[in-house]
Amino acid sequence: MAEYTIRRMTVEDVDGVHAIEAATFAMPWSRQSFYEEMTRNACARYLVAVGKTGEIIGFAGVWVVLDEGHITNIAVRQDCRGQGIGRALTAALMQYAANLGVVYMTLEVRRSNEVAQHVYLSHGFIQVGVRKKYYEDNGEDALFMVCDHLPPAQADFEEPETVRE
Repeated sequence: MAEYTIRRMTVEDVDGVHAIEAATFAMPWSRQSFYEEMTRNACARYLVAVGKTGEIIGFAGVWVVLDEGHITNIAVRQDCRGQGIGRALTAALMQYAANLGVVYMTLEVRRSNEVAQHVYLSHGFIQVGVRKKYYEDNGEDALFMVCDHLPPAQADFEEPETVRE
């Protein structure tokens, strides 16, 4: 079992995150896209799983708009898969979103990605629709999934963007 911690992503993590993205997805986001997520997108929040020697071994992202969280991407480095890291990142992302006031989350997942579907189902997501020919690389359908029972927000949650009245 890999030893790791999960924390909020920073600009310094962009190269490590992009390397995992590029090795995982058929149409990966660019390095610049992740940089802009960190520096320009006020709705974006990302977490990283960091191995015991400081390397990025996984990441998860969400866009928070009002009370909705849309999961953008979750990926784990190839050699670290099957160890529960993706499951832990999903749970941590759901907690983080709940702390930010999210009451439901959405995502799209490839119809063929049964491993990811199993993780999402185990966290309470349900399939509510199909986006036909959603993926440009091969025209594969995406399953549209939603979860409306997130964990309770942590009362002591705070981050640099927290506004106090």
